[in-house]
Amino acid sequence: MKFDIITIFPKIFSAKGGYLDESILKRAQKNKLIKIKIHNLRDFTKDKHRKVDDKPFGGGPGMVFKIEPLIRALGSILRIKNSKLRIQKKTKIILFSPTGKKFDNKMAAQVAKKYDNLILICGRYEGVDARVKKVIRNWKLEISEISIGDYVLTGGEIPAMVLIDSISRQIPGVLGKQESLEEKRGALGAAVYTRPEIFEYKGKKYKVPKILLSGDHKKIATWRMSKK
Repeated sequence: MKFDIITIFPKIFSAKGGYLDESILKRAQKNKLIKIKIHNLRDFTKDKHRKVDDKPFGGGPGMVFKIEPLIRALGSILRIKNSKLRIQKKTKIILFSPTGKKFDNKMAAQVAKKYDNLILICGRYEGVDARVKKVIRNWKLEISEISIGDYVLTGGEIPAMVLIDSISRQIPGVLGKQESLEEKRGALGAAVYTRPEIFEYKGKKYKVPKILLSGDHKKIATWRMSKK
């Protein structure tokens, strides 16, 4: 799976030791199970100030991402020449928006199975020129507006990292063992304990439930389901 991220703050993603450069995602990239490429939207401007936004027509507060840099960035990623698009069978473009479709684990699994390339547009300010979506649809490509929750963020960079993490772990081999997908083995949200068996704090003892020490895996599974 390849993730192309379009942003005006590339250092959020590219910093060594940052979120995408640690733990499971770092290993997945090293093992070539996923590839993450960052595209600085300002690199696709043509004015000396590298301007990516402007005031909205019709008035109103804030600024809006201009269409020209975004289309050039997408064209570069998709290798569009002379308005002709190379066949992109398993490519999906995602625009992060607080009014978009709510992202969930089911969607993550579906996307991981269906697509090989996700292009993530990290919007800022008051949003993105609406004509961007029309151009993409004229290319016969899929574009979805996605939200990661019922709140408003200052930009799409954090949602992009959420999607990359959630979708990547659905790809076989990324977690090392497929049974590590908690949602598939019914462990998501279950109460868990580890050593020591008895923890003492300020004169009070906190014990691990006896059922977990019984060795009866069937009863343990039933107990865990009841404790969600």
